[in-house]
Amino acid sequence: MESLKVNRPYRVELITEKDSEDVLKMLKKFFFKDEPLNHFLNLGECKELEKYSLKCIGENCSFKAVHDNGDIIGVFISGLLKRPTPEDEAPQSLAEGCEHPKFKKIMQLMDYIDSNFNIFDVYPDANTILDGKIVSVNTNYRGLGIAGVLTEHTLNYMRQHDIPVMHVLCSSHYSARVVEKMGFHQVYELKYADYKVNGENPLLPAEPHVAARIMVREVNNTNSKI
Repeated sequence: MESLKVNRPYRVELITEKDSEDVLKMLKKFFFKDEPLNHFLNLGECKELEKYSLKCIGENCSFKAVHDNGDIIGVFISGLLKRPTPEDEAPQSLAEGCEHPKFKKIMQLMDYIDSNFNIFDVYPDANTILDGKIVSVNTNYRGLGIAGVLTEHTLNYMRQHDIPVMHVLCSSHYSARVVEKMGFHQVYELKYADYKVNGENPLLPAEPHVAARIMVREVNNTNSKI
């Protein structure tokens, strides 16, 4: 694609497992503390969050923007969702076994969404869907279109591997707005005020972060039921 060949003071590369330490350093500095649910819970240091954020790197569909000075200045971390078969065992709850009490609240929310929405119901012809998990850019380089470039590389990966749909769960109003500008549209929304556990709202981040939204973008003229 022509948009991938423009001269920039950085290059885009595939993230590999050897990048884990450097990627984690960047997430700790520019992503974890600003994510609305983490901020609301005052999550602090959480090894389970770190492990969760990096666990899909081995699937080789995540990208990094590397400045000419060698620093990682942006990441788009993704995994692959496979359509379950009748022979598959039921997936384990994300919250099950989570020992960090605050992070467990976020995992319980993820479990709730998974139990109420199945992306494969929306795309009955898709067997693999790309799950965009984290987009983060160094604050010193925001406004330069890095997130868009990383997204384009991810979409190009999808075209090369015949993956028809990208799925992104946005806990932040701002992240949802960013991907909307990139051509994503909403297929699911859960307002935080409507999510209750034992009659209480465990997650109520400050406005404008009022809902978790699942956003999607299709490639290759994918058909959906939306």
